[in-house]
Amino acid sequence: MKSELRPGFGATDGMLMLMAAIWGANFTVVKYATQALEPLAFNGVRVLIAAVALSVLAVAGPRARPTGRDMLVLLALGVIGNGFYQIFFVEGVARTRPGDASLVLGAAPAFIALLGRITGVERISMRGAVGVALSIAGVALVVFGAPQVARGTMQSTLLGNVLVLGGALCWAVYTILLKPYTHRIDGIQLSAVTMVGGAVLLGAFALPDVARTDWTRVDGLTWAAIGYSSIGALVIAYLFWYRGVRTLGPTRTAMYSNLQPVIALLVAWMAFGDRPGFVQVAGVSIITTGLVLTRT
Repeated sequence: MKSELRPGFGATDGMLMLMAAIWGANFTVVKYATQALEPLAFNGVRVLIAAVALSVLAVAGPRARPTGRDMLVLLALGVIGNGFYQIFFVEGVARTRPGDASLVLGAAPAFIALLGRITGVERISMRGAVGVALSIAGVALVVFGAPQVARGTMQSTLLGNVLVLGGALCWAVYTILLKPYTHRIDGIQLSAVTMVGGAVLLGAFALPDVARTDWTRVDGLTWAAIGYSSIGALVIAYLFWYRGVRTLGPTRTAMYSNLQPVIALLVAWMAFGDRPGFVQVAGVSIITTGLVLTRT
C-alpha cells in the first residue's frame, strides 16, 4: 500500500515534533548514562523495561492481537529495529559527541526515502524530493561543520559515528518493512512485539555486563536516565512514531527525525559545553526548511 502526502499540520505532526524533542534530548541522556554504566548493561536494562511496559499496555488493551504468523515476522523485525539498531546507537553515542551522533542519524530519512521508492511502499512528489534533498544537505553541513575534536579522541569519534550510521541503516530497513503492518495492527501491539524481539537479542549480548554491574551502587540520576531513555524514548516516542508511519508514511514521518539535531545540539551544549559551529547552525536551518517543504 502506498502512502500519500496529506498537506497541513495536525495532531500527528504535533506528536512527531514531541517525539523529535524526546529523542533529541535522549542523545545527551544516553551519553551521561554510558559514562556511569557499560553501554550494553544500560541498553539491556532500558530495552527490557520498555518491552515490559509495552507488553502490559498491549495485554491490558481491548485491541485485537496479531496472528501467529504476524508475531513471528514482527519479532524478526524487532531484532533489526530494536535490537541491532539499539546496539549500534548506544555503542556509537558512547564513543562520540551527542550532537554529532544525532546529526549522523539524520541520514535515516534519506535511506528510508530511497528504500521506500525502490520497494514501491510510497511515492515521493517533486516537492517532497526537494525537501528530502535539502534535509540531507543540511545534515552534511552540520556533520562537516562540527568543531575539530582532540587528536586522542579522533579515532573513537569516527568509530562512534560509523556505528550510529549503521544504526540509521537498520532503522531505515525496519521502518520500510514494518509499513504494511501499521495499517492493520494497532501501534501498541506493534511496539510491544517488536520491542520484545529487540529485548531477546539485546539480552543475549548484554547479560554478562548486566550481571557484572553492581546495581545497588547506581545513583539516582543514572536511574532517572534509564527511566527517561526507556519510558520516554522507547515507549512514548515510539508510539508517536508508529502513528506517524501509519498516517503520513515512512518518509514524511522520518523527516521529523531531522529536528532531533536542533534539540540534541542545544541539550549537549547545556550539559557538556559542546557548542555548535556557525556552519552547523546553518545546516539546522536548511534541515528545517526541508521538513516544511515535505509537509506543506
